[in-house]
Amino acid sequence: MSPHERVRSVLETQLVQRAVILVIVVNAVTIGCETSVYLTARIGGLLHVVDRIALGIFVLELAARLYAYRKSFFRDPWNWFDALIVTIALIPASGPTSVLRALRILRALRLLSVVPSMRRVVNALLAAVPGMASIIGLLVLMIYIAAVIATKLFGDIAPERFDELPRSLFTLFQIMTGDDWGSTAQTVMEQKPWAWIFFIVYILMSTFVALNLFIAVVVNAMNEAEPSPAETATQAELQRLRQDLASVNAKLDQLLTQRNGHQPRSRTPV
Repeated sequence: MSPHERVRSVLETQLVQRAVILVIVVNAVTIGCETSVYLTARIGGLLHVVDRIALGIFVLELAARLYAYRKSFFRDPWNWFDALIVTIALIPASGPTSVLRALRILRALRLLSVVPSMRRVVNALLAAVPGMASIIGLLVLMIYIAAVIATKLFGDIAPERFDELPRSLFTLFQIMTGDDWGSTAQTVMEQKPWAWIFFIVYILMSTFVALNLFIAVVVNAMNEAEPSPAETATQAELQRLRQDLASVNAKLDQLLTQRNGHQPRSRTPV
């Protein structure tokens, strides 16, 4: 087994992966503790040391992966993601780049690439983007039409909410989120009692229908990305066979080394 394969086999063990997850969680907690004036005044030095150690571990782990996978390292988008996060963490957080100090918490996002279940969720969301884009386009069209109608009908009644198209768009977006839509409807209904029809139809179309479409697209993408029990069992079997093969190769290398070391010397004929 070559040195690259040995490093790769070590990185793929559950012990190393769990250790990396633990370091990410501990580092995220320490960065959060640094926001407390009380904790910073008492254990600020310890928090800084833990932060530096975690950053060193991230750099070593990334370098080991780069050494183990070589060119294939750059073929995985998650490796690019990890490299970007670690690079941002290495930028000095002083002077003009002091704002980057707040971005250290982005290291916690490495859980997305380390934890397989989180990685599948993100992949499913990315796969659902085309379908979600169509739904967003439909929703924007719906809000625009409703905003034009509301400006024409209610602009003179509630000018603070519907006097112009931009203000109407913001008001209808606020209503779509369910924020204080009742008071807006009551204000308009004082002069136009039938206005409840507009608001109820708009809420049903924009909130319930669009939200259910979003959920349907995301759930469908996650079902397609989630491996079946048979696929999970197959992956586990392949992993076990890979480990068995690695152990067999190690034993063969050991036997060949012993054989070469104890091979009898050929006698020179007299």
